[in-house]
Amino acid sequence: MKAWVVRRLGGPETMRFEDVDSGAPTDGMARIAIKASAINYFDALMVAGQYQTKPDLPFVPGVEVSGVIESAPAGSKLNEGDRVAALLDSGGLTRGGYAEIADALPAAIHRLPDAMPFDDAAAFTLIFQTAWFGLHRRANLQSGENLLVHAGAGGVGSAAIQVGKAAGATVIATAGSDEKTQICRQLGADHAINYKTEDFAEEVERLTGGRGADVIFDPVGGDVYDRSTKCIAFEGRIVIVGFTSGRIPQAATNHVLVKNYSVVGLHWGLYSRRAPELIPAATKALMDLYAAGKLKPLISAHLPLAEAPKALAMVAGGKSTGKVILTI
Repeated sequence: MKAWVVRRLGGPETMRFEDVDSGAPTDGMARIAIKASAINYFDALMVAGQYQTKPDLPFVPGVEVSGVIESAPAGSKLNEGDRVAALLDSGGLTRGGYAEIADALPAAIHRLPDAMPFDDAAAFTLIFQTAWFGLHRRANLQSGENLLVHAGAGGVGSAAIQVGKAAGATVIATAGSDEKTQICRQLGADHAINYKTEDFAEEVERLTGGRGADVIFDPVGGDVYDRSTKCIAFEGRIVIVGFTSGRIPQAATNHVLVKNYSVVGLHWGLYSRRAPELIPAATKALMDLYAAGKLKPLISAHLPLAEAPKALAMVAGGKSTGKVILTI
């Protein structure tokens, strides 16, 4: 099989496109012929050796794929030919998504609705599960509340806008250009703010009549978090999703106390390890919303597998919106 292999840590250009002997699947693993693979921001961190998960070298990056089952262990309830999506652990040479074939644990695989194309399936799981758990489980978002979504034209931000609208919230989104704010509106945001030309905290206060945002979904961190504390509502909840700004902010706990708000973290991967029983219900709810036309991944580019370094550089450099997909 063809695969992009990381043999030394660095930028996207350090990956090498190689012929890899896939061998037989490891015992207990299902083998998937990949049709589409999603690029995620943390893939670049993993390739650079800067992510909290550090696979042993060499490895194939990429954790989010869709495709067709080639083989599956007995008792897995998976059959050859099943259309599926899967999350991979990106360890070794047959467990990464930047490849033609990957192996995955049956528990990390789910069948696709007939109407869901492979590109949507590859782009769907991580961003919508993150948005769902962040907004519903961690923030307990209620219909009628004001939701502020940062980086609304990005992968997880674009999902949070849609999940928030489906929950009945009034959604305010921020983005870094007028083009991106227009994308946020197209996704369903009631209001969109270009944070480079406007003070979003002041604008949120104005839009909410001084109440502020009941829930703030923050994958950015840094200065964005700092300004978010200026427009959080009484008993509001700030959901920390990531730090794409590059700076991890420090919470001023005296300010948390005085304004009576909560700061909660959301690392979706922990649910797959610590509370996997919660995931099937979320998956069903999300698939029902997809079938109803209320959710759809924002995909800004499709590139062939052979152009994976270019695709990864686009995402790592903030030059894409939504998700970028490798097609195989």
